[in-house]
Amino acid sequence: MAGFSLQLTDEQIQLRDWVHGFARDVMRPAAAEWDEREETPWPIIQEAAKIGLYSFDLLANAHADETGLSLCLINEELFWGDAGLAMAIMGTSLAVAAIFGSGTPEQLLEWAPQCFGDATNPKVAAFCSTEPAAGSDVAAMRTRAVYDEATDTWVLNGQKAFATNGGIANVHVVTAAVDPELGARGQAAFVIPPGTPGLVGGKKYRKLGLRASHTADVYLDDVRVPGSCLLGGRDKLLERLDRARRGQRTGQQASMRTFELTRPGVGAQALGIGRAAYEYALDYARERVQFGRPIIDNQAVAFALADMKMELDAARLLVWRAAWMGRTGQPFTAGEGSMSKLKAGEVAVAVTEKAVQLLGGAGYVRDHPVERWYRDAKIYTIFEGTSEIQRLVIARAISGRHIT
Repeated sequence: MAGFSLQLTDEQIQLRDWVHGFARDVMRPAAAEWDEREETPWPIIQEAAKIGLYSFDLLANAHADETGLSLCLINEELFWGDAGLAMAIMGTSLAVAAIFGSGTPEQLLEWAPQCFGDATNPKVAAFCSTEPAAGSDVAAMRTRAVYDEATDTWVLNGQKAFATNGGIANVHVVTAAVDPELGARGQAAFVIPPGTPGLVGGKKYRKLGLRASHTADVYLDDVRVPGSCLLGGRDKLLERLDRARRGQRTGQQASMRTFELTRPGVGAQALGIGRAAYEYALDYARERVQFGRPIIDNQAVAFALADMKMELDAARLLVWRAAWMGRTGQPFTAGEGSMSKLKAGEVAVAVTEKAVQLLGGAGYVRDHPVERWYRDAKIYTIFEGTSEIQRLVIARAISGRHIT
């Protein structure tokens, strides 16, 4: 087991710098255009695929890092480049995390490569969990999966909401209730193979931020998938359901397993956005002259920048700690994964807002990117568990009580 250290290895530094170069040279120049177009940036995804930045191999190698930090480094640098483009690149990883978290090694080897396609024909994948009536309340999930024993198939019906890559994905991973009476404990995750009849994507949402990333509802109408598409297998599911019916612990619900794995990475994404805004505001404050001197010479401006830097560094420490704990199997006894996502998300919102303020009128117009980063940051207090849900997770962990 790797010990926790803030000193990056040579390999981690090379990885960080390589990703940063792509973010600087490919993503930054294209960011404003794709934000305006609000379309999936297939040319950018293909450029990432050509150099191996968009691939299952990269994710596998990052996961092999015993410190857990490589994926955080990748996320922070990509989202420093541009959050919308980065989400178009990294959105697939959420589906892969679901397969990794709930599936068997054989299922991971079969489906993860199909999530990405290849360098000449890249694909994307979608993780579909949220529903119109089941956002934070996962137990209220209405999508149903019914087993047809005669044909060894599962039949899924329902609607998913706010799915990244929903409808355009090559592979969809869908959570559904198999025993509604058990609530969240009666749910499972399924792979929907490419071209499966009955799965239809809804109209793409027009969003405040992350506009280059496709988000849509997904409708499932008698979608039939082979029994082998149940992540983890039927025997494991039946055993888990039996324990739930007898009132025994069953482990984490499928969506929660996925989110617990990805929260530090999501925190790193928020860090990248916040860091971009901080660096831009710092450079602007050094160059902007008012009353005969750079505005950074005013305490009000300098102190604001000092706070921005301090909060970003504090958030990064929480993110790195949670990533290391998750990778090395340390128990989250105080909701450390939720701490990392909560802190980084709220810091990103605060830092980007302050960057807009420091630029004044210039920060409010699209001539400068801080207004885009401000819009992009807001989602990090909402998706993959709202700030309120993260606080609930932490409060339950530290109190040992079922706080509602």
